[in-house]
Amino acid sequence: MSVTKHLVHEAYGRILSQIFEGTLKSGDLLQEAVLGDAFGMSRTPVREAIKRLESEGLLAPEGRFMRVRTMTVEDIEETFFLRLELELVAARAAVRLPAAQVDAIEARVRQLMVSDPAKNDLQRQTDYDFHRLLVQEYGNPAVAATVSTLHRRTCVFDHTQVPKRFLKGCNEHLEIIDAVRSGQADAVEDALRRHLEGARDAVFECLRKSQPNS
Repeated sequence: MSVTKHLVHEAYGRILSQIFEGTLKSGDLLQEAVLGDAFGMSRTPVREAIKRLESEGLLAPEGRFMRVRTMTVEDIEETFFLRLELELVAARAAVRLPAAQVDAIEARVRQLMVSDPAKNDLQRQTDYDFHRLLVQEYGNPAVAATVSTLHRRTCVFDHTQVPKRFLKGCNEHLEIIDAVRSGQADAVEDALRRHLEGARDAVFECLRKSQPNS
């Protein structure tokens, strides 16, 4: 990886973390120079990272500037509609996952359940890796990339926004893992559908409380 690509990757990851952790909130303005100074790099890699985040739907243009996108009920509805279409089909192939990978992700989910999500970044990374693993065996990089992008759009609704979903979501992950081990693609699809619909409904409730006129 070239120095420039490395810096773009670093800037992308740091801005993404700030959005997920709430340092950058919905509607906040992103200033290339300010972020560049904070990251110890020029504006160029920051600009490229911002373009990538815009393409993934996490930022929205406002004149000459970019702001953290305010997710609406309609945005969430569209995102989960696509996830329920793509991810359910792709996850059926998860029954072919190597046992060692299934065991490893289960260990991470169980570790997450006994941790304090407010003190680390385990929830976001574990959740991201879990859903990425589910579509791995489908063998379609475009679908996997799309699912990951859609997943990132809803990651801001973590334990800080929907705390009741934390342990429930973890238990649903374990149910999906059990379905994968059963070798029954229908069981995997059913368990994942319940999980995604539960997450969607929790996000809807959160948004309606914060945006009562939506």
